[in-house]
Amino acid sequence: MLTAEQEKAQYDLHQNQLDDLGYRKFLSRLASPLLSMLRPEQNTGLDFGCGPGPLLAHMLREAGKEMQVWDPFYAPEPKALQRKYHFVSCTEAIEHFINPAKEWHLWLNLLLPEGVLALMTKRYTDKNSFHNWHYKNDPTHISFFHQRTFEFLAQRDRLELEFPADDVVIFKKRNT
Repeated sequence: MLTAEQEKAQYDLHQNQLDDLGYRKFLSRLASPLLSMLRPEQNTGLDFGCGPGPLLAHMLREAGKEMQVWDPFYAPEPKALQRKYHFVSCTEAIEHFINPAKEWHLWLNLLLPEGVLALMTKRYTDKNSFHNWHYKNDPTHISFFHQRTFEFLAQRDRLELEFPADDVVIFKKRNT
């Protein structure tokens, strides 16, 4: 496992800039279905694990949403984790979590009733192909997920679930 300094050094190599049209297109795979699920009054969101260039938060602000960002290295703002949101997004970060159950419970607590949790991460399909899967070779990727994992979490925590793309998962809290 990498130290925090080694991990941040890896992230600093990423070239995710606000004016990168390719990165914008990549993030739109999550932003578009997320925005289509939100009702007009669902305006507040948190981009969790935003990285050094919080383009997704920028895109959602352009769509009229009030966004906060949080990242352990680039935006470690505790106040962002002390309020409730209509939606939480996490793009290409859950695979970096040492204890994803901790963040999962945090996200559920951050969401208002009928809140939406939108994740982007590659999912592995079977254990035979895992050996050759490029995604696991990134030394900062330490947690991996199968579609059945997300189905289990949705059922256990009474969430609605959609898979709008191969690497996008959207959960919605039910009105209870």
